[in-house]
Order: sequence, then structure tokens, then C-alpha cells
Amino acid sequence: MFELFHAHRPVSFKDDLLSGLTVALALVPEAIAFAFVAGVNPLVGLYAAFMVGLITASIGGRPGMISGATGALAVVMVDLVASHGVEYLFAAVVLMGLLQVLAGVLRLGKFIRIVPHPVMLGFVNGLAIVIFLAQLQNFQIASAGSDTSWMSGSALWLMVAMVGLTMAIIHYLPRFTTAVPSSLVAIVVVSLLVIGLNLDLRTVGDLASIAGGFPEFHIPTVPFNLETLWVILPYSVILAAIGLIESLLTLTLVDEITETRGRGNKECIGQGVANTVTGMFGGMGGCAMIGQSMINVNSGGRSRLSGITAALSLLFFILFASSLIEMIPLAALTGVMFIVVMGTFEWSSFRIMGKIPRSDAFVLVLVSGVTVATDLAIAVVVGVIVSALVFAWEHAKHINAKTFIADNGSKVYELHGPLFFGSVHSFMELFDPRNDPDDVVVEFQHSRVGDHSGLEAIDNLAERYLNAGKTLHLRHLSPECRLLLHKAGNLVEVNVIEDPIYHVAVDDLA
Repeated sequence: MFELFHAHRPVSFKDDLLSGLTVALALVPEAIAFAFVAGVNPLVGLYAAFMVGLITASIGGRPGMISGATGALAVVMVDLVASHGVEYLFAAVVLMGLLQVLAGVLRLGKFIRIVPHPVMLGFVNGLAIVIFLAQLQNFQIASAGSDTSWMSGSALWLMVAMVGLTMAIIHYLPRFTTAVPSSLVAIVVVSLLVIGLNLDLRTVGDLASIAGGFPEFHIPTVPFNLETLWVILPYSVILAAIGLIESLLTLTLVDEITETRGRGNKECIGQGVANTVTGMFGGMGGCAMIGQSMINVNSGGRSRLSGITAALSLLFFILFASSLIEMIPLAALTGVMFIVVMGTFEWSSFRIMGKIPRSDAFVLVLVSGVTVATDLAIAVVVGVIVSALVFAWEHAKHINAKTFIADNGSKVYELHGPLFFGSVHSFMELFDPRNDPDDVVVEFQHSRVGDHSGLEAIDNLAERYLNAGKTLHLRHLSPECRLLLHKAGNLVEVNVIEDPIYHVAVDDLA
């Protein structure tokens, strides 16, 4: 097993600098590839990686997490660029950022806590598969026209050998020394070997030139009217949602690895500010990148310095060192990402499949599959909805009542279990207004009313007893239930003397 995570590694100035440099090298081909996916110039992706990475590292809520241009956002952007042009994309990114800032101000980041653990496992596994599949394009070569074909023969074996050498260095070097990140050493060694032996391997420069200047302030040249707003608003909402979901889930993952806690709402604001600024400087926007974040954590990056170093190093490459970076073989960067895949995938999920509820196993597999087939946001939403429905179905079966005749002749229904939309039908079947005695007591001491459907069920029950000419007593109801039931009339007696006080969960830490 490859050891990717070192949770107890202390914060180190040197480790932050070197890990940031390693991440910057891995960011280059990713940013270029995602720019191609979105249908924009490679520099648009590189500028986004620089600006989003720098701003989120400086003011975001999760030190050590790396942000930049991502494929999840790029696949949404391509349609807007194709139909309206890149300037509309920049405007959409600005609005996307403003929506993310609003989400942070409204403290919506805490809702990431409702994501169940099977969904998290599915997200991690699915994303690992996506990262793996994205690397396979490096094993393809251009053929006639715009078609591509898989490598074969000596070219394939050479590529495999260099990828394997990169992975071996990353895996075994930490056994001898941790003074320098093993990923950085692997990239340098393989690059020198390929250049020194003049091996025929594709390099970063074969993707595109990364030479450019400093990003310039640029207000998107679009009409500032309602028509433009209606064009970009749907894209901005989707981009903002995907960006925040991916960022907050990555934040949670880094929290678990480093055994520290990030601040979700602050990260929402940081991502929003970063995207707003990026859109004003000709960038395609971005969010947290799980692959690069794992490289950073594995290399010792723990503080904001690592992310800032990665962003500034990327800008240095663009301005001054493009010719050197373009010489790095893709085999070295592919090997680094394969290590990330092996460390990101939750291999323990295979072991626990037979030990967890079948519904949780189904959700885990479902989220992984949907992540690969569509995108992260859809997968997480689907996983949360399915988990919620399973939860509702299971708890709907738990409501029951013990009945007995009290000393004064009243029939008492002692409820057990939650009353909510899923259990309303079972709740109503517990009672028999026609055959019950004239005085009936429903005891809610061991039951909690969960939603408006439950309140309406109680009100309907009261009306059924009222229509039967019988008196209904409801005990230990919460205040919101009693407020609704006032309309049941004087025949409904609500005993509030022993009503418990219900508390609503609050979030003071997010």
C-alpha cells in the first residue's frame, strides 16, 4: 500500500515552500487541460490557477488546501463559451463569485455536515477514478487529422517505464529521507533523465505554450442589462454550487487527514472573492482541487504558505521559466497523479462493503458511479437525497403506541417513535375514534413531531375525535404543535405543564 497521508507531520517553513513548488509543477498540465475542455486559451486556465490559488490560500478557511481551475467547472463552462464567447464566461465567473460570497455570509457552509459518510466515501472513490481516467489521455498520441490513438510498442513501454520510475521514487524515497518532498525529487530526476538521454516522450510544451505576461485588469465586455443577466445566471448558479460542494468536501477530507478543522463559511467567502477577482482579470474561475491538495498535504504543506508558494511559483513559470517547465515530461506528472489516485481511493470501502447496511453500500457505489458519469455536484445531491429517503423509510416504521386504560377510565395511547411525513400513515392507523371510549389521551412524551406533516396529522386526528363526539387530550406536545392545535376547539385539551423544551441545533464554529 502506498502511504500518501502523514497526519501528524508538523508545520515546517521548508516543507511548505517545497510542497508549494511541487504543486505548482502539477498544476500546469491540469490548468492547460481544463482550459482546453472549457474551450478557452490555455493562459485563461493558468491565470485562474494562479489567482484562485493565491486568494483562497491567503483568506480561505482551510490552510494547506489547493484551489485552481478544475474539470468539474470546465465542463459546465464549455457550452457558455461556445454559444456566447469568453467574455460572457468572465461575467459568469464574477457573478459566481458573488453568489459564493453570499453563501458564506449567510453561513450556508455548515450544511456540508449533512453529507453522510457513505456519500463522502463515494465522492472520494469517484474522484479518484476521474483523476485516473484523466491521466489516460497521456498514453494517447495524435494520429491523422484530429483523431488520437493509444500508444503501442516501444513508445508505450518507455512511457510506462518513466511513470513507474516516478511512482517508485515517490514511494521509496521517504524511507531514506523526508528532507525534500519525494514528488518534487521524482519530477526532477525523471525530467533530467529524459532530457539527458534525449528520450522521445511528450512534454508539457507539447500541450501548449505557457509563456505569458502578468494578468491585466479587464472588465468583461458584455452588455450590462437584464438580458445578459438571464444568460449568465443559470451558469453562475451551477458553477457556484459545484465549486462550493467540491471545495467543502475537499476541506472535510483535508480536515480528517490533518486532524485539524477548517472553517467552511470562511472558505465560501474566500472562494467567492477569488472567483470574482479572477473574472475581472481574464481567468476561468476555479475551486478546490483534491488531487493537488493531496500532493500538498503529502509533501508536508500545512499552512497558507504552501498554497501561496504554489500560486506564486505558477506565476513565475508563466513570466520567466516557461521554456524550462515546458521541458518536463508528462510521464513524470502522470506518475505523481497516479500516486494521488492510489492514496485518494478509499481501499477500505471494499473491506467494509459486507459489514455496513446494504443501503449505505448502495449509496457509496451510486455516488462513485454518478461522479464518474456526470459531475461531483450531481453525485453528492443524488447521494444525499437517496440517503435521506432511506433514513425516512426506516424511521417511518418505528412509530408505535402502547395502549392502556387509566384509573379514571380514559384510554391512553403512549406513542413511541418520530412523527413526520414518512410515518403519518402509520400514525393515523394506530387510533380507532369510533370504538374508543369518550375520553382519550395521546401521550407524546416518547415521541417527537418532526415536520409540518406531523402537525397536520395531529390536527386531523383531533378533528376525527371531535366529529365522533369524544374528548381528546394531547400531552407533552412541543409549543409549535400546540399553536396549530388551538383551532381544534375547546374539546381538545392540551396539557402544557410538563411539555419539554426542544432546542434547535446552532453552529457557532463554522
